[in-house]
Amino acid sequence: MSDTCDVAIVGGGPAGLSAAVELKRQGVARVVVLERFGRAGGIPRHCGHPPFGMREFRRVLSGPAYARRLVATAEDAGVEIRTDHTVTAVRPDGVLELATTQGAMTLTARRVLIATGNRERTRAQRLAPGLRPVGVMNTAALQSFVYEEGRKPFSRPVIVGSEMVALSALLTCVRHGMRPVALVETCERVQTRRLFMALAALLRVPVLTGAELLSIEGRTRVEGLRLCRNDGTEVTLACDGIVFSGRFTPEATVVRASGLVLDAGSLGPEIDAEGRSSDPHVFVAGNVLHPVETAGVCWAEGRRIAGVIARELAAGTGEPASRAGAVVRPGEGLRYVVPQRISGATELNIRAEGAARGRLVLRDATGRELVVKTLRAYPEQPIRLRVPALDAAALSGDLHLGLERDD
Repeated sequence: MSDTCDVAIVGGGPAGLSAAVELKRQGVARVVVLERFGRAGGIPRHCGHPPFGMREFRRVLSGPAYARRLVATAEDAGVEIRTDHTVTAVRPDGVLELATTQGAMTLTARRVLIATGNRERTRAQRLAPGLRPVGVMNTAALQSFVYEEGRKPFSRPVIVGSEMVALSALLTCVRHGMRPVALVETCERVQTRRLFMALAALLRVPVLTGAELLSIEGRTRVEGLRLCRNDGTEVTLACDGIVFSGRFTPEATVVRASGLVLDAGSLGPEIDAEGRSSDPHVFVAGNVLHPVETAGVCWAEGRRIAGVIARELAAGTGEPASRAGAVVRPGEGLRYVVPQRISGATELNIRAEGAARGRLVLRDATGRELVVKTLRAYPEQPIRLRVPALDAAALSGDLHLGLERDD
């Protein structure tokens, strides 16, 4: 079975749905959103807490309400949303291979937008040792249990991680009658603003940093988590559940299966400033590029990339443009930069390795300083660098992004 459309969007979260609405607003005739789950809306579907929607709808919404609003807005705009449709690969010339409840099919699109988002790293990816009892999950699974199924998976969990999503897990537990034993971070400092950890103090949940995970205890169900503290002492936290929180990675399965060029730092696809991947038919937006940004940031990015796609289709040439511009290469202490290729004025999205204080400097191939920014960033903080239109000399070779740390 085969079908055609103007634009196929892989992923029905904030980036994909906002792009779909913008494409329809700009006159694109047939826009199809392909969502692998039974409902569209992305991660916010099972985030029961606010605030969502302030940028998009000028209202403070819970995650599920926000997801429903995104879906309703897309449907009202005439977007076709197909749930239970998994894209297994994107082939050249915009041919998508799909697995559906009705069997395999293909969909050929003039342009494709990949917006598959990201996910938390699993226990296995973190190499957490110990047995495999019931009660080990990530934040998304916890919130799915609570908000979608109305179930409480445990009573006294340990939360492993200290990014913002760990505080979301903490609030979810407390609001639904679960009392976290501790919040454990394997790094020497918390991975968000220290000020935010006041929430844990307010809820009387200890925060343990620099703790090595030695073993998950319990044969059939979690009974404890054995740690080595940063002072060398070992301790076992008695608990009945463990939530591995944060350490996000792109949901890039379809990207890898499609043979698109991946960035070694972000682990998502390489793009230019207009969102083009190594396949000129395929654009990319959202947290598959930069784990992790807020839903509002992804929503705005989806709209922006949709504008690029709509203009390209309206040009009527039929042939997609190729990626353009100079390659931006991040230096020591920087994990990734997105986009990886720029030509005109743009904004770079950057992550440092850990906390960073000093100067962020963009140089051309001759060493000339093009943009400089003083930096004070906490771990996992999204860093922005606005780059003006560059001259031809600057764009004639690679650009080098460096972090000059304060001593």
